[in-house]
Amino acid sequence: MTTVLGCIADDFTGATDLAGLLARSGVRVSLRIGVPCEPPSDTAAFEVIVLKSRTAPVKDAVSESRAALKWLQAAGAKRFFLKYCSTFDSTAQGNIGPVAEALMADLGTDQTIYCPAFPENGRSIFMGNLFVGQQPLSESPMKDHPLTPMRDSNLMRLLEPQVTRPVGLVDRLTVAQGPERTRAALTELKKQGVAHVVLDAVANSDLEVIAEACRDMPLMTGGSAVAMPLPGLYLTDGTLSADAPSAQPPQIGTGTILLSGSCSAMTNAQVADYVKRGAPAFQLDPLALAENGPQQALDWLARQDLNTGPLIYATANPDSVRAAQASLGVAGAGEIVEAALSACAVAARDAGARRVIVAGGETSGAVTRALGVKRLDIGAEIAPGVPWTYCQSGGHQIALTLKSGNFGTESFFSDAQKKLEAR
Repeated sequence: MTTVLGCIADDFTGATDLAGLLARSGVRVSLRIGVPCEPPSDTAAFEVIVLKSRTAPVKDAVSESRAALKWLQAAGAKRFFLKYCSTFDSTAQGNIGPVAEALMADLGTDQTIYCPAFPENGRSIFMGNLFVGQQPLSESPMKDHPLTPMRDSNLMRLLEPQVTRPVGLVDRLTVAQGPERTRAALTELKKQGVAHVVLDAVANSDLEVIAEACRDMPLMTGGSAVAMPLPGLYLTDGTLSADAPSAQPPQIGTGTILLSGSCSAMTNAQVADYVKRGAPAFQLDPLALAENGPQQALDWLARQDLNTGPLIYATANPDSVRAAQASLGVAGAGEIVEAALSACAVAARDAGARRVIVAGGETSGAVTRALGVKRLDIGAEIAPGVPWTYCQSGGHQIALTLKSGNFGTESFFSDAQKKLEAR
């Protein structure tokens, strides 16, 4: 099938977040791990290419994103969506702005939008300022993110150092007046030479207005929620056929492994909840891993009944994370943990686990690579933006969920398993 919308996501959990919301339409959504080496075939109406580019060097992030765009164009897509985190994870150097400008240049377009709002998950934008729940971004737990600490809440100020062309705002007062007024505001900003436009959104109704106003843009950028209305709009105007193929979940064997590398406040609460329920759990220590490797964790895993859903986690509070980073370096501490969790994922799969739950964007990327996953078909959502997915790994059909650190409720790990059983 010719691809209607081609999407590029800058990390693994962000990609499944986007794919899960698009899949609410009932239309098949395909997620590719990295830019495929082969030409497009067996394509879905919505194709998502996931890159591990959120914290990559700017040059690499731009190069990979342009290659993804080229593949999606070959699949037939005429409209494109750049997905990044709903907390706008980036630095003054990038990577959101440089990637967006590179894609704009390749598409020959002189304006795009930025809207990371996700009201269902407590992310809203007002007067250009991003809020996490009732907290400004810079006062939220994201201020302590180990790779992209967010110390400013104003999206224009965050974006301006990353781009070469002017940045502007369409505020909530304008968005509330509807799609035509929003589109007119964008046109006026374009006349003024404003290429990068932040749009306010505090409710799903705002996202519907923005999607309607921007649906024909060659490139939209944002969190996954602003893309959620697009399938319905495409079905209404005939861009997407009403008989487009739907998703068909496969049969999955038993055995579950949970792997958590995220140190977000929510994942800390989710780990605590799961352990309190009596689940078997093993905590990784980055300093011990650096000295002795993952063998102790692998030995512990070998003794577990996979039907009890054992959890292996490196999730810790910010002080513990900083202590490990001070000893091993920021990148070194993360790489050691990711390597250990990846080894545990492969061992669990080989021991019979066919259901894999992963928390954390960087961890998800490492685990999917270790499992040799190249493509995911999207299934039912567990929580807003977090679906079950299905793939092949080591000759086995497995179910895999990749959870962004801050997503889900405290009972997410238990809810995920119940959701799969209830199919």
